[in-house]
Amino acid sequence: MSKRILLMAIAAAALVILLMYMQGSFESKVAPGVTKLENPVKLPPNSTVLVEKKQVDDVMAWPGTVKSKTVANIAAKMTARILEIKVHAGDKVRKGEVIARLDERDVRDQEQTALAALAGANAQASKAKADEQRIRSLFSKEAATRENLDGVVAQAKQAQAGVNQASSVVNEVRSHLADTLLLAPFDGTVVKRLQEPGDMALPGAPLVSVQTEQGLRLEADVPSSCAEQFHNGMPVTVRIDALAKTVTASIEEISPEVDPQTRTQLIKISLPALAGLQPGFFGWMEQACNQHDALVIPTSAVQHIGQLEVVQVLVDGQPQTRHIRTAKKFSEQIEVVSGLHAGETVILQPAQVQ
Repeated sequence: MSKRILLMAIAAAALVILLMYMQGSFESKVAPGVTKLENPVKLPPNSTVLVEKKQVDDVMAWPGTVKSKTVANIAAKMTARILEIKVHAGDKVRKGEVIARLDERDVRDQEQTALAALAGANAQASKAKADEQRIRSLFSKEAATRENLDGVVAQAKQAQAGVNQASSVVNEVRSHLADTLLLAPFDGTVVKRLQEPGDMALPGAPLVSVQTEQGLRLEADVPSSCAEQFHNGMPVTVRIDALAKTVTASIEEISPEVDPQTRTQLIKISLPALAGLQPGFFGWMEQACNQHDALVIPTSAVQHIGQLEVVQVLVDGQPQTRHIRTAKKFSEQIEVVSGLHAGETVILQPAQVQ
């Protein structure tokens, strides 16, 4: 039994010695530290830059919708049944084109009544005028008194006033007749069709909404903390993903009202003419809101190895590979959030050295 225990102890000791050998316990060790090389590497001129610390803009992006500056709601001026609506959402219309037609039968009846009243007024005026001429002739022959003449003159004037009034009624009724046709006020696109044939049109209630395709703007809700830093006429960057275009535009209007729920303010940005741009497109307003201190290096100093970002750092005259993590780009520079310190020297890629 004791012999067996002895063999097990020897085996365990041998295993420990083998593990120590594999770990290099029996080899001489080099003291930790950095060994300077006597011959620093020679680099081409202008091939290195210093890691720079500076203030950069915190550029934010807020979503918005492209809308028309001019939107018209086509509404009736009278109460009448809708007989026809000739357009649908998305249709193009020209100025003066008929959009909808209302029932005109009641107006036609009113026109006939007004015309009959005008005819009666004209008849009375003609009779009064003839009486005036007759009495005036008698008065000149001293066969009629001044009182008689004054009476017929007054009757003639009253009859003529009745004609003028009846004529105004006819003109008013005929203007209502013109109101049964709803016309496009300008060249544009139908946005909404709000009613259908058979519905009763009411004064002021829109049937169709039309907007122009010229003079478009982006409307975006921006946090009030940022909106208070902007002003009318200020240039901002607008990105339209559907057109894959980024343009410079100017702020046209900033709503003074703050939404109590979202704490945002509506900002309207006047857009330049862009081929293919239409109301309803989605866009982004991009603008700096604040600033922060950042370490920046040229983008040309960064190498991409798979998903890793590395730079060559010059340490004691020798290049060392350093893993870094970057953030936003600023023109030809990029922000480094980890892996470098201000004042360190990084090496540009050969293709970028001038």
